[in-house]
Amino acid sequence: MEVTRSNFRESLPTISSAISKASFLAIDGEFTGLQKGVNLHAFDTPNERYQKLRQGSMDFLLMQFGLCAFEYEATTKRHIIRAFNFYLFPKPFSRQAPDVCFSCQSSSIDFLVSQGFDFNKLFREGIPYLTPAEEQKSRDALESKYNQLDMMSSPAFTSPTGADTAVAKGPIEIPSEHKQYVEDICKQVEELTAEGNTSQTLELKPTSAFQRKLVYQTLKLKFHAGLHLETKTNNNRQRYIVISKVKNAEDQKQKEESRKAAEMEELENAVGFSKVIRMISQSGKLVVGHNMMLDVLHVLHQFSCPLPESYEDFKSLTRCVFPRLLDTKLMSSTHPFKDWIINTTLGDLRKLLENKPFEKPVVESAEGFPAYTTDNEQLHEAGYDAFITGLCFIGMSKYLGTFQSPKKEHIPPSSPLIEPFLNKLFMFRVQDIPYMNLAGPDLQPSRDHVFHLSFPKEWKTSDISQLFAPFGNVYIGWLDDNSAFVSLYKKDEADRVLQNITTGDTFSVVAYKDFIERMQKSSSRKHNIPASDLDLPVKKRQSSSPLNVNASPFQSTRSITPIPEEMEEENNGTVNMDDLGEPLAKRMKTDCKSGSEKKLFDEPENW
Repeated sequence: MEVTRSNFRESLPTISSAISKASFLAIDGEFTGLQKGVNLHAFDTPNERYQKLRQGSMDFLLMQFGLCAFEYEATTKRHIIRAFNFYLFPKPFSRQAPDVCFSCQSSSIDFLVSQGFDFNKLFREGIPYLTPAEEQKSRDALESKYNQLDMMSSPAFTSPTGADTAVAKGPIEIPSEHKQYVEDICKQVEELTAEGNTSQTLELKPTSAFQRKLVYQTLKLKFHAGLHLETKTNNNRQRYIVISKVKNAEDQKQKEESRKAAEMEELENAVGFSKVIRMISQSGKLVVGHNMMLDVLHVLHQFSCPLPESYEDFKSLTRCVFPRLLDTKLMSSTHPFKDWIINTTLGDLRKLLENKPFEKPVVESAEGFPAYTTDNEQLHEAGYDAFITGLCFIGMSKYLGTFQSPKKEHIPPSSPLIEPFLNKLFMFRVQDIPYMNLAGPDLQPSRDHVFHLSFPKEWKTSDISQLFAPFGNVYIGWLDDNSAFVSLYKKDEADRVLQNITTGDTFSVVAYKDFIERMQKSSSRKHNIPASDLDLPVKKRQSSSPLNVNASPFQSTRSITPIPEEMEEENNGTVNMDDLGEPLAKRMKTDCKSGSEKKLFDEPENW
């Protein structure tokens, strides 16, 4: 179901019902860009990765949000799906409302255009939103406005003697250039209020805020009763005054209450999509995403509150808003799935999970909802991507059921078999830390086999590989033109590096641990470690001699930020999950059909 500003309000009950009925929820987002100013490298810690994304990605907008609610029917053994595709745009609802500035990245916009994204619909019909703090600020501004209006109508304001000295401000003197305009308005009002005139309202032409203030002031002073003034906005966003006749004080009060109610309703509409996020949060349902770190960061930042500086505060905030998260990118990259899944990009993952030993899920769209099918791919429409993400989760969950004795057809989201994957966000492009652990301490793998190398800017990949050739194949993570991290494929060779490679006139080699300690002590310079090779000239990544491609992945030749799918493709084969440290879960043993013992998520204790 496509949801825009024009049908959002009427769709809220349907959205609420879908969330309430769901067994789990799948989400996806589309953005105006991915990251800028900071780069990501293969040896980021979770804290460093969070800080880089917080600083370099939050200026972009989450502009399309996909939500797919999956309801399991035990009688038919199928899932009923209710998919929503929301267009989001922070249109200011008043002068006091936030006027959001945001960034766009040409590669992201170009990619979405190529996928048929409707930007006209986004800007014309995008659903607005406010964070709780912005909502409260707007409510306070309305209350302040009402108090000022009450003050303007008080005797202290209107009395020529200024009886109440508590009010310092009185009427503004009308400038000479505006006197004729105000006099003309007064004549029109006199005609409106003349005996025998059956007209009830008078609409003035759009004018400036200062002229409207003069009109308000003059008419309240000249016509003490019998009139109600209200400012409205036309289709061209021009503001004008509507003057209405009132019979008595009670009628005047009713019109004032009606105006206040209309403004409060406008504010409720401005809260907009944030209501959906609150529904999801309050439901406590499992929220599933694919490579969902950016989705989570943007949702929190745009609809909850600005991301906190503290990484631990961020983890606490995330658990508060989304108590149960699951990343299918991470799930598909670990035991027992990784032995069967060679590509974890969303579209390819869905196809792999339809073949043995997996089983294609049985799903059906609820009445009144779009009939998404895998036969007609609509990848990069957020609602469809959320649908595909949910299918992947069901497919992998069903596979876990095959390890049970007897085999289970359905593994509910509350199953203990799902617990090891909860609240862990996939860390793309990281060499040895697979996930950000929202529910506990992060992994701290040994990096004794990693070295920091400084060298002349003329060096290329082949030069570095030749330097480290005696120790086998290496992974090279470029930091800038003059430095890189070098990771040994054969970790047991680490002790020999500093013994055999002595610092020369043109280069220096430092153990990773020593380099990090040195950087932390350089508080006076506050130097940020350079990031990936994405912004380096292509020549820096070219070798004069071939390297062993079986040893480790090589760097991308892109010089612009890739789209999320390309990020995933770069990760396929980059992260060796057998070298990732502590397992996602303790050894979980169950009996299979044959009675033999199988180990789920049986990962090595050491990376």
